[in-house]
This record gives sequence, structure tokens and C-alpha cells, in this order.
Amino acid sequence: MEECKLSPGGEELDKKLDGALTRAMNKSRFKGKKRETMAGIAPAGVELSRVILIGMGKAEDFDATLAQAMGGELIAQLTSAGEVDAALIVETPQGSNVSHNELAANLAFGARLRAYRFDRYRTKEKEEQKPTLKTVSIMTSDPSAAEREFKPLDGISTGVFFTRDLVSEPANILFPESFAKRCEELSSLGVDVEVLGEAEMQKLGMGALLGVGQGSVRDSQLVIMRWNGHPDKNEPPVAFIGKGVCFDTGGISIKPAGGMEDMKWDMAGAGAVCGAMKALAARSAKANVVGIVGLVENMPDGNAQRPGDVVTSMSGQTIEVLNTDAEGRLVLADAMWYCQDRFKPRLMVDLATLTGAIIVALGHEYAGMFSNSDELSDRLAAAGKSVGEGLWRMPLADSYDKDIDCDVADMKNIGGGRAAGSITAAQFLQRFANKVDWAHLDIAGVAWSKKDKPTIPKGATAFGVRLLDTFISENYEAK
Repeated sequence: MEECKLSPGGEELDKKLDGALTRAMNKSRFKGKKRETMAGIAPAGVELSRVILIGMGKAEDFDATLAQAMGGELIAQLTSAGEVDAALIVETPQGSNVSHNELAANLAFGARLRAYRFDRYRTKEKEEQKPTLKTVSIMTSDPSAAEREFKPLDGISTGVFFTRDLVSEPANILFPESFAKRCEELSSLGVDVEVLGEAEMQKLGMGALLGVGQGSVRDSQLVIMRWNGHPDKNEPPVAFIGKGVCFDTGGISIKPAGGMEDMKWDMAGAGAVCGAMKALAARSAKANVVGIVGLVENMPDGNAQRPGDVVTSMSGQTIEVLNTDAEGRLVLADAMWYCQDRFKPRLMVDLATLTGAIIVALGHEYAGMFSNSDELSDRLAAAGKSVGEGLWRMPLADSYDKDIDCDVADMKNIGGGRAAGSITAAQFLQRFANKVDWAHLDIAGVAWSKKDKPTIPKGATAFGVRLLDTFISENYEAK
């Protein structure tokens, strides 16, 4: 195994500490691997309370994503130690492709992402349970240049936090109408926000979306967000569409009680679209983007949709609803059709916590991606890889499509049994893509984390916000 070496700054500090860092490394299992940490109390006689070493791995493997993870790991260490102020010394690994200023900015970005905390409903938290860390200073040779590098990342973080806040809210606080009002906050950043209520959707013929929400006392909403940042205002927009089921009981096909509380985040796709729109606006992206979210509650009252009901979608296609818990695809069907009909987008990407089957297939590491376009799939996958939000492409085929053919209507909303549930759901959505380049991201396994990750504290992940922002910046922004 290669010898673990301190950086030049670390060597200088080690001299001031009479070799304490070297001795600690030699007496521990710390080898300087990626994100490996070693923390200790600083020796007496120096103006430091503790020193934390973090492994950078091999210089040739070091990138911005790893720098963000390091920033997050350091924040976790400092928070658990009860520190109030901290200074991070920035040194670029020799042979790395990451510049000094990029490193500083991404360390700060990762630290900020990990420091997020949703605590607005904690009223009796003990002082020792509250985070003490107030400030983190990034020590760099060119602060102004590092700040310029950080500015767009800071804008993206506001989008991430917006999504995490939305997804974390309980369903008695965040329901279709209140969600729509939160979307309207984006108008302060220059986003054009429009909200359609049930009367407007009824006139448009959105029987699929409205059928899902008819059992709730909360009115369904459709929110349209437009960011026109491209120099050519007539440039066709890229469209993002989100499933926003603010709470999903399953309707008459009711879910088991165990774990149903998790269904407050069945709107994570819509949350990601809103966060992406905020990130794009916050950093003044030079692109035309439209975000559309369908907001409903799926509840089982006396007016609720029944298994066997037939609804007519905005497209005119009829759907037999065999399972009212397969509701997200009904919401997306009308939202996708509305998007094409009104905005004529160059492409559509929908995000949805659509199926439990995708968790069986991919666990909690990747989102499932389905698409009718190889180019679009490649661009989305590349964007996801660059920010650590992995996508795994799944198949679409005529043989799967036949599974949703129906004797009563044009199609049914579920396939023929448990097999290929995520695929038949995607095949359903493809019938509303209408030959527009389209991708469906099933994020059911990655929208919420039950454990801490380097830049994601346990809870809402905001998966998709950074992916979509990068997808736009790398492919569709005016240069």
C-alpha cells in the first residue's frame, strides 16, 4: 500500500505540533483514502482545539464531487464535536484536474449542503442536541476568485434547500393549495408562475389528474413555472414535469398502515422540479425552461375514484383505473399533454416517486430512467454522474406496452400483475409523450435517505435538482 503523506500545509502544521500528526497517523489505521477522516484534540500550546485530517485519495481521481463530499464530511465531524467556528485550509493535490479556486468553492458547497437541517417543528430539543457550529471559513490564497466560483453553487444550494423543505413538510402543512403558494414565491426571482385550479383543469379536459384528487377535500392544482433566460425568447423551452401527490393513501385501493406516513414525500418529483427552477433562476441560467407540477391528494372518501372507473385524459385517450394506488401516472399524463399542447417543448423530462418496483430493481442507489431518445438519455446520465445522482436506463418495448391494453378503454393504468411494474408504468407515460423527446425518472428509491450521506443529512435528498441544473448548463444554455 502506498505511503500516506500529509499535504505541504499539513506538514507545516505537523512541525508546529512537534510531529503529533505523523505520530497519530502511524498509530492509527488512517491511510488517506477517499473521505477517510481522523480527528483528534490538538496538543497544548497551540491556538487550536482540534485537528481533523481527511483523505483525498489519489490525485488523479480527485474531482469536484469528491471535494464536495470532503466538505460535507468535515461538517459532520465538526458538528458532532460541538465546535462553534472552524477554518478549512485549502490545498490542491498535485496532479489534480481541480483548480485551487474550484476546490475551495466545492468544499464550501459540500459543507453547506451537509449543514442543512429541517428542525422547525422541534420545540423541546435539548441544548446539547442542537448543532453548535456557526461559521466555517475557507482559507484560500485568492478569496475573490473562490467567491466567484462559489456564487453559482450557492444559487444551486438554495434550490436544493427549497426542495428539501418541501419534501420534509408534513401533509397537513403542505397540500396542493399551500404547495402552489410556495411555488409562487419563485416570482421574486423572475420566474413566471401561474396556477390552474380545478375549474380551469375541468375546462381543459384533465379527467385523469382530477380523478385522482376527487376524494380529497383539498382542491387539486396545476402549477406552471417559466424561466426565460435565453437571449432568444422564442427558443423552444426544455420542460420538467413533476408528480406532486402531496399525500398518497392509495385511495380506495388503500395502502397498508405500516409506513404510510412516508407518503408525505410522494410529491418529491414536483419538489425537485420546483428546486431546479429556483436554482436556475438564482444563478440566472441562460436557458428557457418550463416546469409543470400536478398537485393532488389521493384520499378515500365517498367521492373517491373507484377501481373500474373510466376517465378521459386531456389527450382524449380513455383510461380504466384498475388500481387507484397507481395514481401518479394519471397526474403526469395530463400534465405532460398540457405541456406539449401549450409550450411545444424541445424535450420533456418527468420526475416521479412512481413505483415501489424500481426500489426492488435498483435499491436506493440509482433512479430508474426510461426514454424514447438515446441522446437525451446519454445527456441525463452524464449530468447525473457528474453530480453523484446516478441514473440507470431501463427498457421500453412493444411487448411491455401490450400489458396495458384494455378491453374496456384505450388503456388500463396497471400492467398484468407484479412483473415489470416500473416498466409498464413508463409505457403508460410514453403514450402521452406524443413523439416528443422524453425521459421519465422514477426516483422512488432515492428521494428520501434513512441514513446520513456526505452532502445529504438523513431525510429529504432533493435528488434531481442538481442533476437537472447540470443537464441544462451542459447542454442548453446560451454560451
